[in-house]
Amino acid sequence: MKRLKLAILISGRGSNMEALLRAAEDPAYPAQPVLVASNRPDAKGLETAASAGIATASVDHKIYGKDREAFERALDTELEKAGTEIIALAGFMRVLTPWFVGKWQGRMVNIHPSLLPKYKGLHTHQRALDAGDTEAGATVHWVSPGVDDGEIIQQARLPILPGDTADSLAARLLPVEHKLYPEALAKACATLQASNS
Repeated sequence: MKRLKLAILISGRGSNMEALLRAAEDPAYPAQPVLVASNRPDAKGLETAASAGIATASVDHKIYGKDREAFERALDTELEKAGTEIIALAGFMRVLTPWFVGKWQGRMVNIHPSLLPKYKGLHTHQRALDAGDTEAGATVHWVSPGVDDGEIIQQARLPILPGDTADSLAARLLPVEHKLYPEALAKACATLQASNS
């Protein structure tokens, strides 16, 4: 089985990126990381990726001002150079333009810290607590033009405990995300390979 060339996009420490890199150490895993790219040159995850022997790129969104597409075109150049076949967003804190989503649609996945379609966007844990929910979770989905709107690939659930805060919930959810993302990405790769064959 051919492994798909994977690019991981991050904005910070990249703990979900690390989970994907660990999974990909297995030669049987269907994705092979070829690039970790960030919109923040100081993202901690870039060091982690480099020390794991993965090529890195930083494209600072700030130098493009409000021109989001110009930033994405520069990022896209790095993705193409690396031969990217599938993209995993792992804490990439940029809303993507229709141009970028259109170009990579069906080849780009994201992890979101809620049980979609609930709580798209930010502050998901606080919103779940405020609503009195009994469970929280994470969702891996295909990226579509709407924010956190694409088809769901896989979800994982976690009970909300009495006394949970947004921070304690986020901390308990991270290990759940780290198990979920590699599984869901493997499914996404299988879907992509089936559609290409």
